[in-house]
Amino acid sequence: MELIIAKHGGFCFGVKRAVEAALDAAKAGGVYTLGPIIHNPSVVAALAKQGVQVVNAIEEIAGRGTVVIRSHGVPPQMITQCEALGLHIIDATCPYVKRIHERVVQARQSGRHVYIIGEEKHPEVMGIAGWAGEDATVLLNSQEAENIPKTQYGLAVAQTTALRSNFEQTVVVLREKVANLEVFDSICQATARRQAEAREIAQKCDAVLVLGGKNSSNTRKLFEIACQHTSRVFAIESAEEIPLAEFKPDDVVGIIAGASTPEWIIKEVVCRMSVLDMNEQVDEVMQEGAAAAEQEAVAQVDQPAEAAESEESQQDADFMQSVEETLRVLRKGQVLTGKIVQITENEVCVNIGYKSDGFIPKNEFSDDMDVDLRTVVNVGDEIDVCVLKVNDGEGNVLLSKKRVDSRKNWGTVMEMFKNNEYAEGVCKEVVKGGVIANILGIRAFIPASQLSQNYVENMQQFVGQTLQLKIIEVDEGRKRVVASRRAVLAEQAEAKKKEAWEKLTAGETIVGTVKRITDFGAFVDVGGIDGLLHVTNMSWGRVNHPSDVVKPGDEIEVLILALDPEKERVSLGRKQLLPKPWEVAEQKYPVGSIVEGTVARIVSFGAFIELEPGLDGLVHISQIARHRIDKVEDVLEVGQKIQAKVLDVNTADKRISLSIREALPEEEAPRYDDHEDSMEDSLYIPPQEETTFSLADFFPKQDD
Repeated sequence: MELIIAKHGGFCFGVKRAVEAALDAAKAGGVYTLGPIIHNPSVVAALAKQGVQVVNAIEEIAGRGTVVIRSHGVPPQMITQCEALGLHIIDATCPYVKRIHERVVQARQSGRHVYIIGEEKHPEVMGIAGWAGEDATVLLNSQEAENIPKTQYGLAVAQTTALRSNFEQTVVVLREKVANLEVFDSICQATARRQAEAREIAQKCDAVLVLGGKNSSNTRKLFEIACQHTSRVFAIESAEEIPLAEFKPDDVVGIIAGASTPEWIIKEVVCRMSVLDMNEQVDEVMQEGAAAAEQEAVAQVDQPAEAAESEESQQDADFMQSVEETLRVLRKGQVLTGKIVQITENEVCVNIGYKSDGFIPKNEFSDDMDVDLRTVVNVGDEIDVCVLKVNDGEGNVLLSKKRVDSRKNWGTVMEMFKNNEYAEGVCKEVVKGGVIANILGIRAFIPASQLSQNYVENMQQFVGQTLQLKIIEVDEGRKRVVASRRAVLAEQAEAKKKEAWEKLTAGETIVGTVKRITDFGAFVDVGGIDGLLHVTNMSWGRVNHPSDVVKPGDEIEVLILALDPEKERVSLGRKQLLPKPWEVAEQKYPVGSIVEGTVARIVSFGAFIELEPGLDGLVHISQIARHRIDKVEDVLEVGQKIQAKVLDVNTADKRISLSIREALPEEEAPRYDDHEDSMEDSLYIPPQEETTFSLADFFPKQDD
């Protein structure tokens, strides 16, 4: 016969916590529980032998005593009644049930109608309903939800042991009935795991044994799930109830245990199901199941190969002894190792071997409040924690992981400081005079002057950023750290500059970025170093201002003219990479061609015309117009665009002779003023004078 034993079986952490609380209180005597603390007669009987009495009503308690509220929780009216009678109360309500109480109270106060999906007569549901108010609605399933009236606002919660499929189906119907429905998925993760594993095991087996109290809701749900996949399912509370005649030697039998089943009963059932000594197999399976430590309520107890009724009392005693052995004394600041038994969105529950489990709030798990706890740790993981509070007011132990990490990381920070190493820190907040960064869980102060190499006006911009820092001061006694980002930037810039100097070579051509412009040139970034491109090296022609040639941000090709590492100076040239205008002037401006140019300057004997930067031609005054002019300024002005004919090119002497007159069209009619001037040049009309003779007086008369 093959046995498949569920790994996620036995006490859940809520039940374990309640049992341990009752045992601890029983040492002083006079301990009562409101209803059975667990739906398992064997465990209840064992507790009774230790002095834990079960009452169904507060009135049954004679005189003063201690009341242990079981993990299911109770309505607030019952707590008030206990207080009025002067009873000492130990609240062992499961922390996850308590959170349901908190949510329904908030919903009631905000005007939301509360819908509880679960069994109306179950103690947990009755307790939740008490906190939710008289008008709360309990729904067993989606069919009942179909009959409720429509409303505007509501909150849906579930009994922690509810079937997830039933919960989800009911919520679908509720969304149609409630316009603004808030859903709080309160099904215990341990319950969800048990149900999923029960489904998986039942699919593989010929028969299934479901262990747990007959009145246990979560055990009943496991039974229902198993019945969906196999017809041979048997619900039992102890090994004596096993129907041995129903099994065949070649059967594959699954063993599933509810949250009310102690480990020793599971082992007893396994022993009864085999003629072999199964203790070793059970131990191995239980060790695998330790990954979900929430189901373990007591340390493992060795059982004999064959159990009998005569040994039952000894088993009970062993069970109680094993529970007490798990109890430990805690103190604030103590560091210990525990096992994760449950993970929610906002906290991690850890079994630390104490009478109650510990909780790590998200803000004590990590400084990153956006972290998804369910992705960084798993149920069953071992974790080192620090005790912050032995009792947080609700009977829980408050733990911190990040403080343990901080202690471990302090040594790392000291090593970084001694070795002058860089550290990464996340900027958390702006404070007076600087910012606070988190380095490996340790708070470090960064003065404003150490944030950047330049003045920082808005320090808020760094919040949330991961900064590379250098630890510049440590006060080990006061656990204070001062760090600098500026020192890192300076060292990185220096290293980059050194590397850049090693790469630069005089005579090399390199691409740089124009950083800034001055009257005498431009500074160009060439691989992390600023070189000067002087105005005289920008162009072969005359440059009025460097901004006429380059602009900030331009990427230009430059020639490294000279390097001076000691003075950190780099001389750059641009015109050296451009062709010299006079070398190609003869080809670009052949004699007889018509060219365009700009009047660059005017002299008494003509005008210099800029054909291109660095290349000027001369138009003699006699070649400016077809008529005679006295001054060049009468016809031309600086900046004027003209067309001229190339008369001569002398590259050796760097001279080009131009003629505007020769470039004028032949058919162009002279202007009126031009015509008048030309007539004056060609004709001379002497002034009139008063005379007493005529030309005839100079010639002899015929008679003479």
